[in-house]
Amino acid sequence: MILKKTDTGNYQHYLNVVDCQQACPAHTPVPEYIRLIAEKRYTDAYLINWESNVFPGVLGRVCDRPCEPACRRGRVEETPVAICRLKRVAADNKEDISAFLPKIPHKKNGKRIALIGAGPASMTVARDLLPLGYDVVMFERDAKAGGMMRSQIPAFRLPETVLDEELNYIINMGLECHFGEEVTSLEKLLQAHFDAIFVGTGAPSGRWLKIPGHDQLSNSNTNPQIDTGINWLAKVSFDHLNYSDEQPAPKKVVVLGGGNTAMDCCRTAKRLGAEEVTVLVRSSFEAMKASPWEKEDAAAEGITILPNYNPLEYKVENGKLVAVLFEQVESVYDKAGNRSLSATGETLLVECDQVLVAVGQDTVFDWIERDIGIKFNQWDSPKVNSKSLQSSLPNVFFGGDAAFGPKNIISAVANGHQAAISIDLFCQNADPIEDRTDTSFNLVSQKMGIHEWSYQSGIDHQERNLVPHISWDEAVKTLTSEVELGFDEKLALDEASRCLNCDVHTVFTEKTCIECSACEDVCPMDCINFIEEKADDGQMVKQFRVSELNDEQSLLVSEPLKTGHIMVKDEDVCLHCGLCAERCPTGAWDMKKLTINNINATIK
Repeated sequence: MILKKTDTGNYQHYLNVVDCQQACPAHTPVPEYIRLIAEKRYTDAYLINWESNVFPGVLGRVCDRPCEPACRRGRVEETPVAICRLKRVAADNKEDISAFLPKIPHKKNGKRIALIGAGPASMTVARDLLPLGYDVVMFERDAKAGGMMRSQIPAFRLPETVLDEELNYIINMGLECHFGEEVTSLEKLLQAHFDAIFVGTGAPSGRWLKIPGHDQLSNSNTNPQIDTGINWLAKVSFDHLNYSDEQPAPKKVVVLGGGNTAMDCCRTAKRLGAEEVTVLVRSSFEAMKASPWEKEDAAAEGITILPNYNPLEYKVENGKLVAVLFEQVESVYDKAGNRSLSATGETLLVECDQVLVAVGQDTVFDWIERDIGIKFNQWDSPKVNSKSLQSSLPNVFFGGDAAFGPKNIISAVANGHQAAISIDLFCQNADPIEDRTDTSFNLVSQKMGIHEWSYQSGIDHQERNLVPHISWDEAVKTLTSEVELGFDEKLALDEASRCLNCDVHTVFTEKTCIECSACEDVCPMDCINFIEEKADDGQMVKQFRVSELNDEQSLLVSEPLKTGHIMVKDEDVCLHCGLCAERCPTGAWDMKKLTINNINATIK
């Protein structure tokens, strides 16, 4: 173990300590907006979100929440702060934000950018480039913007009004929209004199399970008995399913797959009138890719989820689907953690008249000619630089699912920010990688008195608040009734108070430290250590008050002190309670709030 003084002149050290913000692909300043919600400054909280994640109202409902598993509240209780649902509070309670949106210059910069697809990545690129004076032209094959946010997320989870509102903020900036216009040739678009092109077409092709019986069912009739999950959800979204008294909705539906798309399919089928809906997945229930809350909501609506079943055959009689045959399996893992399936010998026949296959999605690039300069990898996807999102054809950029396969909305938004910076640099004849500007940051003391801070520093043991729902009986009666009601002001305040304000950092000044050990004594997590500077590795570890260190979390290491010791603080377990700063008689410790300027520049 080599302990070097921490480079506190680099924002990255502090960002790494704000676990929720670091875990968010768009690096949304989570503690900052939660404090504003606690102050009922909902518009300000929304605008902070809008700067980073672009779609606060959408993501406050359907985000995959990578921030929450990282939440430092897990050091105190089992459950993290309900970060995602607090984001929705800001969106639901904000005032009109029109006056706060970026002003679009009347005089343009003479550069034209084409966007292919109107999903979250493309719309983020538009949001970032329009205020810089670019003419941005968007091509979308569907009749409305939104991409997978509209076609794959049911209205009972994401109301259309919420989606349209946040999309229109961007469209009304002056985005030139060509709806219902599918790009069928990239070569032709390249000839249309655009300075750069961004491809954000997502992963629009659902994967099939071509087991026996598939070929008999995968015909092109109006309401096929077998369909991919994403295709079927799109039909529901755009009202393309022609159910009627003569051809009613299926009554027994089987959903294959264990991801969020599978959960959306089964819950939608229930609302369309299915009496029995069964989800079968090859993995265990715990290993299903669906978010825990998605599985919980599906179960509450009467959906049967059967783990550890592998589909063997679609049973067809007289040209009609009647059942699916499954084998029961066990997951077996090798030393490397790779999973294989082992059959138990048990089988299960599930009667059904509809199968929805939700086992994955693929990108589709048959519209990109292979002789125009774009290189493809072994999976027939374009080779994309992970930092610049630039393809081998310098003026063509990819982002979101189109670049890296199916992920989630917030990752697509982060890609949009990334690509916008690259496109802007490219259009200025700069290098999209080497010339990327870094960011600056500020640390501002929160001290208001000897024992008083400008933020709520106390740590209580309050459990996570549950989000109210409409009754489950009512929920399944309609496709459009939003199931979650969101937090009211009281619940929002209670939940916001659980935030540990991790962006308020413990900052140490060596020259004023007298090594009185008061900070060590008062620290509730035993994370402050004064150790001998020249001790060997083994001796250093023995001197830590908490020896089980998380290698993925940085340490705060000081310069040598007058006594020849160094101060080492374990950032992994620190709760930012400020007791060290309150107890310190010389002010060697202070609590300072981090503000990162140009947050988009931190996305790499």
